[in-house]
Amino acid sequence: MNTKLLITPQELTSLLALKSFKTVIIDTRAPEDYAVAHIPESVNIRDFFTYLLEDSSLTGLKNLQEYFAKIMSNLGISGGERIIVYEDAFNRGYGQSCRAAFLLKYLGCPQVSVLHGGYQAWLAAGLPTTDEVPQGDSSIFRLRPQAEMIVTTSEMLEALDNPAIIKLDVRDRQEWQGLSSSPYGTDFCPRKGRIPNAIWLEWHLFMKSEAGIPMFRSPAEILDICQSVGITSESTVYVYCFKGSRAANTIMALYEVGIAARNYFGSWNEWSRDFSLPIDSQVIDL
Repeated sequence: MNTKLLITPQELTSLLALKSFKTVIIDTRAPEDYAVAHIPESVNIRDFFTYLLEDSSLTGLKNLQEYFAKIMSNLGISGGERIIVYEDAFNRGYGQSCRAAFLLKYLGCPQVSVLHGGYQAWLAAGLPTTDEVPQGDSSIFRLRPQAEMIVTTSEMLEALDNPAIIKLDVRDRQEWQGLSSSPYGTDFCPRKGRIPNAIWLEWHLFMKSEAGIPMFRSPAEILDICQSVGITSESTVYVYCFKGSRAANTIMALYEVGIAARNYFGSWNEWSRDFSLPIDSQVIDL
């Protein structure tokens, strides 16, 4: 089945009404927001945003896989369902629903979509909400890791001087400039700067506001933005941010236009903490 990456609130409503295939809706917002109100039948998995990869080693990735397999199994999710993920709005959650979708695909779920516009788009469409928490039986989540989706630290290091691989930094301006180490605070990480030979496109560029709700731009607009920094449909792109969330949001846009992109999921949180890895620490004045 060719599953759409982005699904509208109306399409989700139609999908739920069909009842012909099991659908799982995952809310990635904070538990206290979920408790107030959420899309009916959705379950809350905040961990898709908060989990930090220990490191990009085989052990670190195996721990990530087992961590989420346990959560999904406890919620009765096998991985074969049609899965829809959402956040509040694309400009508020640092790409958390896209991070969830990316992780689910990496773990082996073939049919995953992001609710385009998030919870705010659902509300704007006048669709119902609830505070009821669905109950389900436990299951066995079937791990089928897609290793090719993630870039490890060693792979990123090998790619530094390879011009055929574009290293795309999509962090916020101050992080790219070398003025802040993370979105969590200026000195959250021990080093500030950039991965050497990276280019920069701030993740917000791939979205625009539709009636006050951030949405991804059209494929033509996304391609124009990419081409402005030398990325084409033939490019191979390694994307990074701080912990793979804004990178996942960007990868969603790149997937929409057929650009091959992989997520350096450890991102700056991992790279900056390993002092054996090179960085470009010069402050950039923009």
